[in-house]
Amino acid sequence: MDINQIIINNLVTKFVQIKSRMLSVINQLSNDDINWRPNEESNSISNLVIHIAGNIHQRIEVGICGLQDNRDRDEEFNINKIVSKEEVIDMIESHFEILDKTIKDLDFNEYLRPQKVRNNEVTVLDVLLQCASHFSEHLGQILYIGKMRLNNEYISTSIPRKK
Repeated sequence: MDINQIIINNLVTKFVQIKSRMLSVINQLSNDDINWRPNEESNSISNLVIHIAGNIHQRIEVGICGLQDNRDRDEEFNINKIVSKEEVIDMIESHFEILDKTIKDLDFNEYLRPQKVRNNEVTVLDVLLQCASHFSEHLGQILYIGKMRLNNEYISTSIPRKK
């Protein structure tokens, strides 16, 4: 296996892990938990998932694949928006499928293609690495909210629970 394939496989694996851990915690929660926020200045899990989906749309579908941008970033953080657990799960499944397919369909030379992000020229690979970092940060917030809501009933998404 060459270094290019190793990089692609690592990207795919990282996003699979992020998706899996998000779904693991969300499946433990109720609709109320998904939409709960610690305070007015903090986001709910549903806001965070909507934001990640918006980021996948803008960075992957628009930036890498060339589709039309229809993102409303401010709406992603609407404190009055209530989303069902099923909608959140569907959003994760569908957007991470787009991400996975895009990564696998790119020729390695396309990973070096330049694009503009916030007036900075970066490569497609830079965009994907930044997405992995960004989504990991939000995964941490989602996990923390899950732990806050479930207390002792929380089942870890990374370490097997002792019986």
